[in-house]
Amino acid sequence: MVDFSDFDTRNYPTVDVRTGYAQWVGTYERTVEDAMDLAVLDRLTTPAWAEAARAADLGCGTGRTGAWLRTKAAPGLVLDGVDLTPEMLAVARGKAVHDSLTEADVTATGLPGGSYDLAVSSLIDEHLADLGPLYREAYRLVRPGGRFVLVGLHPYFIMAAGMPTHFTGSGGGDIAITTHIHLVSDHLTAGLAAGWTLVEMAEAVVDDAWIALKPKWEKYRSHPVSAAYVWERKALG
Repeated sequence: MVDFSDFDTRNYPTVDVRTGYAQWVGTYERTVEDAMDLAVLDRLTTPAWAEAARAADLGCGTGRTGAWLRTKAAPGLVLDGVDLTPEMLAVARGKAVHDSLTEADVTATGLPGGSYDLAVSSLIDEHLADLGPLYREAYRLVRPGGRFVLVGLHPYFIMAAGMPTHFTGSGGGDIAITTHIHLVSDHLTAGLAAGWTLVEMAEAVVDDAWIALKPKWEKYRSHPVSAAYVWERKALG
């Protein structure tokens, strides 16, 4: 197992996930770039977004992913969101893109099993010490033939930049949220162990578009920055 502390070059004060996102919520959507996750989701070719009748948005946060999914899905999509942080859920509730919102851990959502055509998880896996419970819960939720799409920070980028997930606190200083490194092989091991079949993977690199957003990232040009995995729960028989 790779420990983030071996790579941390920032040494920011660190808080737990619920505390961190409760404090970050006011500026979250102004500081998280769509290029990190939504642009990668846009590149995927295997998820049949418009064919999903019911979807679970795991770690739905402020509703960014849910709002994006609404632009891809059929009008009748039933979308259920789950998040650990009530302050983030309050923002998501205001967007009215979810049919239900539940305050719960993504590894134990309480949502009905085998009920979803699709589960989506965006920018949360680095906060989990162990990927196994997330992959197992997603497998429980999705029906046979359904899919689980996960997008997150690339482990290489976290290591190369030595940078945890962080935000600027009310006092002006940077605050880190507990960050873990999961290698690509960790995702494959956890997904396969849960019963999933990998059907697509995409990796995004720091390119001209990223440099335009963050000029200081020129030193990371061509480094992998985020990754997406598309898993399928094979149909019975």
